[in-house]
Amino acid sequence: MTQITLEAFDLLVKYQERTLFQAPYLKIASQDTVYLSGRNGVGKTTLLKVLSGLQKPQMGYLNLKPPSRFSCFSRAHKQPVIYMHQTPYLFDSSVEENVAYGLKGRSFTKHARDKIILDALKKIGIAALRHQHISILSAGERQKVAMARAWVLNPSILFMDESSANLDPEAIEAQKRMIHDLLDKGASLMITSHHPNALTKACNQHWIIENQGIIQK
Repeated sequence: MTQITLEAFDLLVKYQERTLFQAPYLKIASQDTVYLSGRNGVGKTTLLKVLSGLQKPQMGYLNLKPPSRFSCFSRAHKQPVIYMHQTPYLFDSSVEENVAYGLKGRSFTKHARDKIILDALKKIGIAALRHQHISILSAGERQKVAMARAWVLNPSILFMDESSANLDPEAIEAQKRMIHDLLDKGASLMITSHHPNALTKACNQHWIIENQGIIQK
């Protein structure tokens, strides 16, 4: 995993004509863990999408250190910045095939790839569903698949947008263990959640979107 630092300068983000937020400077460095909160509609999801390179701000720019050669660095395979939505997009296939998707094109033997996938499914507690089709899974199980898929990619920065909303406390603890494994390798995390939980309580920073600004604590 490549340890990276993400900086944002002079951000201005609007929804139609309404300003959601402005931020002169934001920084996420290796092993930072940020809990992002704020009322509904203030722009939490939008900020995650902007920082992950999925949405352009009206003003401002992002800087990635070391620089990525990809115009949308969320697609970089060597320096992945991954965004996990509350309702993750999953392919019309099996649990195993969904988790394996991100490993395509990487220099793993089939045995090594299968072991990585199985380890991820065991860590998140759905190894028994390995060969099941996505269509029969509950919302919480689909979130677990998304977490396993993110974990096998060894992301440098992981953005989790309400990704624990459909999970019970045991599953959130499993998420927490997988995240700590990534943090130990130098990754960083930003998470949104309507309710404090084991993930948000483990964060070392708290950012709040309010009054069209971002307060960092």
